[in-house]
Amino acid sequence: MMATTHALIGVLLGSASLFVAPELAPVAVFAGLAGGVFPDFDLYSGHRKTLHFPVYYSIAATAALAGAMLVPNPWTFALGFFLLAAAAHSVSDAFGGGLELKPWLGQSERAVYSHFHGQWIPPRRWIRYDGAPEDFALGVTLAVPSLVLYDGTIQTLVVLAVMISGVYALLRKPLVNIAEWLVGRIPSHMLAYVPDRFVGDFVQ
Repeated sequence: MMATTHALIGVLLGSASLFVAPELAPVAVFAGLAGGVFPDFDLYSGHRKTLHFPVYYSIAATAALAGAMLVPNPWTFALGFFLLAAAAHSVSDAFGGGLELKPWLGQSERAVYSHFHGQWIPPRRWIRYDGAPEDFALGVTLAVPSLVLYDGTIQTLVVLAVMISGVYALLRKPLVNIAEWLVGRIPSHMLAYVPDRFVGDFVQ
């Protein structure tokens, strides 16, 4: 899934706080948004492994949210919904395509790494690849409740996420061609600094 789709999932998860502590909803929503994108900060260093913890995030989120219910304040809500969104991100990556630059080819059997199990979880390919039409459609669907519930900054961020998703979905495959062109022109002694999946796909 696109990072923006994960962010919209995080916003929607944070919105659950409206049912228990509406005054803390803004904190929960922004924490959910941050947690939704956080795992992808490993994009260029062990992507879907370094910061992706489908099991451990889930355990930590359960404990943190239980604590937030017992001691509801901005800090406990922020931690709980951040971890919940990070867990949702890590788990949902298994529903998408494999870890490759051209996941529409269906050649990779690595979706997300489970540190708990010590192995890669294979892709389900329910969403064939990040930026696929169904990925964009999911993002739009997830955005609708937030557009209804909020105005101001949160609504603006949701609209921006949808717009970015649309542009990325249109450019997803052409971007691979650009990457192929660029990597093919990198001096060989510099390839060690390029993520493996780029080199693996484009350098023979």
